[in-house]
Amino acid sequence: MAARRAISRRTLQSLTLRPSIAALPSRITRMPPVAGGSHTAVRRLHATTSYLASTSTAASTATNYPTTHEKIEQPVNTQNFIDNKFIDSDATTWIDLHDPATNNVVTRVPQSTDAELLAAVDSAEKAFPAWRATSLLAKQQIMFKFVTLIREHWDRLAASITLEQGKTFADAKGDVLRGLQVAETACGITTQMTGEVLEVAKDMETRSYREPLGVVAAICPFNFPAMIPLWTIPIAAITGNTVVVKPSERDPGAMMILAELATKAGFPPGVINVIHGAAKTVDFIIDEPRIKAISFVGSNKAGEYIYTRASALGKRVQANLGAKNHAAIMPDSNKNQALNAIAGAAFGAAGQRCMALSTVVFVGETKGWADELAQRAKEIKMDGGFEEGADLGPVISPQAKDKIEQLIASAEKEGATIVLDGRGKTPAKYPNGNWIAPTIIANVTKDMTCYKEEIFGPVLVCLNVDTLDEAIDLINANEYGNGVAIFTTSGPIAAKFQKNIEAGQVGINVPIPVPLPMFSFTGNKKSIAGGGTSTFYGKPGLQFFTQVKTVTSLWRSEDAGETRATVNMPTQS
Repeated sequence: MAARRAISRRTLQSLTLRPSIAALPSRITRMPPVAGGSHTAVRRLHATTSYLASTSTAASTATNYPTTHEKIEQPVNTQNFIDNKFIDSDATTWIDLHDPATNNVVTRVPQSTDAELLAAVDSAEKAFPAWRATSLLAKQQIMFKFVTLIREHWDRLAASITLEQGKTFADAKGDVLRGLQVAETACGITTQMTGEVLEVAKDMETRSYREPLGVVAAICPFNFPAMIPLWTIPIAAITGNTVVVKPSERDPGAMMILAELATKAGFPPGVINVIHGAAKTVDFIIDEPRIKAISFVGSNKAGEYIYTRASALGKRVQANLGAKNHAAIMPDSNKNQALNAIAGAAFGAAGQRCMALSTVVFVGETKGWADELAQRAKEIKMDGGFEEGADLGPVISPQAKDKIEQLIASAEKEGATIVLDGRGKTPAKYPNGNWIAPTIIANVTKDMTCYKEEIFGPVLVCLNVDTLDEAIDLINANEYGNGVAIFTTSGPIAAKFQKNIEAGQVGINVPIPVPLPMFSFTGNKKSIAGGGTSTFYGKPGLQFFTQVKTVTSLWRSEDAGETRATVNMPTQS
């Protein structure tokens, strides 16, 4: 998904600089671990999950989890997860994690120490030989249990996302579901990993099959705390790899719950490990030679850095980056359906989706629809994610809010029309949250800052063209190629658009055309590092986490009694 800020903007600036602690963001503080550790603390969500004598205990359970944004009086530190154990970090640098609806501290996330980072890879490396040798059917049984547990803890996972990331509870459940679908598809591995064999000559056959890479890593973004880890863990693990996961330092709770569930499902110690931090942890993952592949979702700046540097070290990298997803609205489209679809796709998840519909191209007379679209957007209820009927939650941080507001202001300054202004709106119950209501900017041109930059918030920019050909040319000229949509009732128009558009994922009367996991997430251009050669889940995902071995064998019947060697060039005929 793109620009999901797995690393904050300020942290991104430090990626190539390897800064001193003084250069880290102000939300990162240096402090000793909480006295007494977290084994005896009562935690609202995930951080005190402890592994003691084969018993996993946590303050939240499948039926007991947060359902409000009430302040947590004594936030407890998030732990590392290494060798199937939740372990208190010895970190001296901690990152305060705030509930976006209130900006109250929820937990503190460690910058895992050098020893902890190495311990996670040591655990994964130690576990790999036995896990690789575990039969596919045995791995499949573990995955079945993992899927069942995710379903049992679905609401708990969603609550974690709402509290830490800010999504509405209903939207957070969708986050979990789209990851769960990847895990469910991975259960069919027995039909996905079959090799090929051909008798290429008399008594000679060549066979090819896939083998795991070894230790692999996932660097995950803030905007899909459950879905993105589940894009990696099921496929990487069931194909025989061991995994080191770095969740976003902004919302690691869902991943910590998934780690607990993985243990209960039967994943052996070391198969899944979780470490934390910002730029230092990213650089460790890149530089650690035992990590063979990296899966990343996030911004272009971070993703291009990771792809370039890790590829130079011989690692495989799949990296989904930024986006500017367009929808072309044709005059013949079903107006009611199109306007409803656009409003939902533009403002759901506060616009913090890599496939959010951030740009509308009104074709011909449809440019007059902007005011009606604004009326639909006004009906969207902005509130805390746990509140009944909430449609739109806060953005992730005050910094994100400031950036979005600056881009709205730039549009106004550059001559665009603010049809609906979401600045300055705040739910009465949550005055301190990071709130921006739905915003619609009309009469935008492609040279404006609000069009050229990814806004990553509940802001929809609207451009006007006269013809379908102009719409296609405009969209294709954009540097991103994640997703695109067209709204029309004409089959020929849809077919022309589908054939000539360059974006990797196309929706016809579908505003967010994210493929289900039997296919693959196929963005292109600057939305995927490396030109789209390594995409997520589906067959390409399986190929990314495995390598092909080809074996040619000869068992000649004549050799049973032949006593003379043959020195001629083998022709395999």
